[in-house]
Amino acid sequence: MGILDLLGFGNKTNDIQEYVEKGAIVLDVRTIEEYKEGHINGSKNIALQVISNKIEEIKKWDKPIIACCRSGARSAQATSILKQNGIDCINGGGWTSLQNKL
Repeated sequence: MGILDLLGFGNKTNDIQEYVEKGAIVLDVRTIEEYKEGHINGSKNIALQVISNKIEEIKKWDKPIIACCRSGARSAQATSILKQNGIDCINGGGWTSLQNKL
């Protein structure tokens, strides 16, 4: 496992497929404005800035989460927050890259 894997930026194609098979929800953590410019069909949008306030809502989904954003940096932060709150999640990286892996 390399440093990029530890930071949540490594090659996650196999992990992403495993999460898809578990019925994961794609959570886009960009702003509403960014999300409206383009996103993965069926994804949910909760901006990183408010994700801590939405933990209980996300837990009610009762599904694993694949977090994404524009480049993977915000989704890495979101993944860390979600994991700290006991939510099964993975950093899917940038949304356009993730879309190609789904």
